[in-house]
Amino acid sequence: MEHSKQSQYSSNDKKDTGDSGSVLNGHFDGGVKRPAAAAAPQGPAAESGSHRASASVMESWKEERTRSVEDNEMSLPSLAAAYTTILRGLGEDPQRQGLLKTPWRAATAMQFFTKGYQEKIIDVLNDAIFDEDHDEMVIVKDIDMFSMCEHHLVPIFGRVHIGYLPNKRVLGLSKLARIVEIYSRRLQVQERLTKQIAVAITEALQPTGVGVVIEATHMCMVMRGVQKMNSKTVTSTMLGVFREDPKTRDEFLTLIRS
Repeated sequence: MEHSKQSQYSSNDKKDTGDSGSVLNGHFDGGVKRPAAAAAPQGPAAESGSHRASASVMESWKEERTRSVEDNEMSLPSLAAAYTTILRGLGEDPQRQGLLKTPWRAATAMQFFTKGYQEKIIDVLNDAIFDEDHDEMVIVKDIDMFSMCEHHLVPIFGRVHIGYLPNKRVLGLSKLARIVEIYSRRLQVQERLTKQIAVAITEALQPTGVGVVIEATHMCMVMRGVQKMNSKTVTSTMLGVFREDPKTRDEFLTLIRS
């Protein structure tokens, strides 16, 4: 991901469109598309349609997984062979002592860096959603995050801040960090990662609102390209009252900076 300057997204920068979620929580997740408000039907039919749409969203979300542990075992030899080719292409000798096991180590490491592809949100949230009559903001901030830039295959690292306003249900606090882990351990761009986390929490809890802010350093800006050592990229996604109500949004942003 190449940004020559800090990119900061506010809740007013973009408006939701019917296609805004088509590739969010998976490679082809069409379940998060939302119809335009003006076209929404009213009355019992609307409720029925909304229920079906919600069920469709949840179903696509539950089924999301693009790699298994068995896939890892089967693909490891070909990944290692690819790293051997890379070493030769760099002018190195893969047979010298220091590089003999490097292709296998690198292949195993890349599978770990991208282990989010073999995990499903529903697996970690099923037993951690609780009925609770709590209607004040819940915030978990400074969640460490490591990811891989999908453009250069180099690290992205930083911190994630998450807040949500419950609607009769709360999520075990550690599960917010697990959601971050699942989506960050993939080939990513920060903008998509931010929205995937927010949408996953929304789909799981149906809260009144969700806010997610990520501050990260991109090694593709530090080690190559513009080589700006101290640059950080800040992205945010605000959903529900976090987008609609400036006071709620300001409270969240104030608390994560405190």
